Amino acid sequence: MIKILIGVVLVTIAVIATFLVLDPNIGIQSAGNVTEVANTFSVVVEGEVYKTGTYTLNEGALMSDLIEAAGGTTNNADERAYYESAVLTSGMTYYIASKYDATDLCNASEIDKANVNSDDATTLAKINGITSTIANSIITYRSENGLFSTLEDLLQVYGIGNATYRKIRNYVILHA
Repeated sequence: MIKILIGVVLVTIAVIATFLVLDPNIGIQSAGNVTEVANTFSVVVEGEVYKTGTYTLNEGALMSDLIEAAGGTTNNADERAYYESAVLTSGMTYYIASKYDATDLCNASEIDKANVNSDDATTLAKINGITSTIANSIITYRSENGLFSTLEDLLQVYGIGNATYRKIRNYVILHA
C-alpha cells in the first residue's frame, strides 16, 4: 500500500514538472491576491456594440472610449440614446440601445421613443413601463439634478428599479 502511495506522489510530481517545462508561464498563484492597476476601473457594456463584455479603462474614460474598446456600435445602435462625452463610473453596466425592434427583420421602422431630457409627462407616460407617477419623477429628477447623461442615470429616479429600467431602456433617448 505504501509503495502505491509513493508511486502516485512521484507520478503527480512528474506530471507537474512536465507541465512547467512545457509552459513555464504557468505558475502557482496564491488565492485572494488581485493585482489592481492604478488609475483604471472596470465597466460592462451591453446592447448594440460589436463586442459586449467587461472592459478595463483609464480613470476619466468617456462613453466614446468604451464604445471604441467594444469594437464600435452596430448599425442598429441608436446614437440618440447615449452621449459620447458622458463620463463613465466604475462598476457600472452601460447599455447601447437599439434603433429598430429586434423582432422587425426588415428594420423598416424605428422604435417610437420618448426623450427623457425634454419630453413632458404625458409623452413619457406613453412608454410601456413608465406610469404617470414615474413620468413625474423623471421630470422632477431632471429639474433638480440636471439632464440625464446616460440611460443608467434613470436608475436614480424614484420608482425606477432594475426591472423597470430594463423594460424601458430601448424606448427612451437622451437627445434628438
